[in-house]
Amino acid sequence: MKGLFYLFLSIVGTWLLVSCSDDFLGETETTDLDREAVFKDSTYTADFLNQIYVDIGFDVKHDRYSNHGGLQTSSDEAAYKANTGLATDVMFATGTVNPVTVSEDDVWRIAYRNIRRVNVFFKYVDGSRMVEAAKTEYKAEARFLRAWYYAMLLRHYAGVALIGDDAYDTVEEAMKARDSYADCVEYIVNEANKAAETLPIERSGNKFGRITQGACKALISRVRLYAASKLFNGSDFAPANYPKELLGYPSYDKERWKTAVDAALDVIKMKKYDLYIRNKDESDKEYPGWGYYAQLLPADYYGKVGTGVYCGTILERKQGSSTATNVWFAPPSTGGNGVGGYIYHDLAELFPMADGTPTAESSDYDPINPSRNRDPRFMFTVSYDGCSMKSNLQDTEIKIYVGTQQDAIYRGTPTGYYTRKFLNLNSMANQMLYGGSQARPLMRYTEILLNYAEAANEYYGPDHKDVLGDQEISPYIALRKIRECAGIKPGEDGTYGIKDNMTPDEMTEAIRLERRLDLAFEGHRFFDVRRWMIAEDTDNRMMHGFEITKNEDRKTGKIINTRQHIFRKAMYFYPIPYKETVKSPDLLQNPYYE
Repeated sequence: MKGLFYLFLSIVGTWLLVSCSDDFLGETETTDLDREAVFKDSTYTADFLNQIYVDIGFDVKHDRYSNHGGLQTSSDEAAYKANTGLATDVMFATGTVNPVTVSEDDVWRIAYRNIRRVNVFFKYVDGSRMVEAAKTEYKAEARFLRAWYYAMLLRHYAGVALIGDDAYDTVEEAMKARDSYADCVEYIVNEANKAAETLPIERSGNKFGRITQGACKALISRVRLYAASKLFNGSDFAPANYPKELLGYPSYDKERWKTAVDAALDVIKMKKYDLYIRNKDESDKEYPGWGYYAQLLPADYYGKVGTGVYCGTILERKQGSSTATNVWFAPPSTGGNGVGGYIYHDLAELFPMADGTPTAESSDYDPINPSRNRDPRFMFTVSYDGCSMKSNLQDTEIKIYVGTQQDAIYRGTPTGYYTRKFLNLNSMANQMLYGGSQARPLMRYTEILLNYAEAANEYYGPDHKDVLGDQEISPYIALRKIRECAGIKPGEDGTYGIKDNMTPDEMTEAIRLERRLDLAFEGHRFFDVRRWMIAEDTDNRMMHGFEITKNEDRKTGKIINTRQHIFRKAMYFYPIPYKETVKSPDLLQNPYYE
């Protein structure tokens, strides 16, 4: 992969000179001479900026919580791995999360640490010996990165303290009261827009993977969609004595949905991005939906099928090859340890049939043979009993039925499934050279299409259509194109299972289903159920697995109870760590945590 731009040799030496403390907005431990030396050198200056890129995918890491799962095991996507530790994902699943026990070295600390790095960069970059054009471009990248980290904070905590351009030397100087949600939204949007004025539309060569105009516009689309959503758009969530402007807009305004429509259209109008539709694998053998799978792992395939595999990637977390994802997700027989969690049957059974028919309406659906005539995304997301995977360079049948060896239900997995999303089909954890790239898309064009569909349905209704020159887009077109990319068959009516003449409520459910399936394990579900304010249902119930028993040559199966998830009202927002709020009486904790 070209441009693994932050894997640089000088980073260790640089950060010995200009290391910021790992404490939130920690004191700078360097002298003015150190800073002068760093920002006088153009290579060190570039390395300083590159370090700010490193954490851009932190919040959606599959092992985010100290090597114990992430947002997927904090929601209804996957069962966490049971152990004796007190991990944040377990606390979210069991309803016990609180400001004292929530992980300290998490989004609050990491996002602000990088925001402060951006401010230090702005303070000293003008003294760097680099050409002005490069300096201007680097400033725009830094501006986007600061907006990105604020957006990361916003969807966890709602309104947070905006610290401007000041490069504070101490925590006490930086800490202050939280700004309103509305002010945070506008700050992020304005910063992203300003960055977009300077940044190029596309990158190539050793700049491939750096921030572009499209990333700026896509971030605005995400922020605007959230701002229009129920939790933030006049929900009256907080108690009467709590300043509601911290958590969202105090009153509902339908026009926020129109703003979200326009923000998504700003990306679509670029005509720079598309879905990677391909039903042949890298060797040109027929393989329905292979393009959907390849666009999740473009770094592994762009050299084999061309650069087009990147057509849907708007922002990517760059990282080299390893077996990490396989270790987190794959069955034990292939070297996995389950840290990333085990897919629930509740999610696995939602993938429709190959013609788009819901499994609940299909006489052809067989949970004992779940891949038969199924949406290809199921096979790219779920490892199931009888599937084939690589182990020690050999094709291996994964046996999960009761009583088999280490992969079996109750031995290896509590749900009867493992997770396959983001696993290269030829990778394995028990062969160190066969892991595949760990680069991951952070914003895909699919998200933009779904953002548009949701906002357009809310503001105009399901039948609305926008004509963009020779291009048309509508909620129906967006959903059907996503299913075409997935490899679902169009059927005689050409609908891909997305029926015509839906009511707004029916379209809402169709959009939510597609977000759940296509964006599974990408960090969206945890926040989607909150902004829609349905988490008290989705995350407050018994989760299920599927148990298969084999007697001689016959298999039987049944749905089983696996994990009881508990959701408290406070959990619509993340708790600010107690060690941060105790430092300043002006830093107000989110409601219902006190």
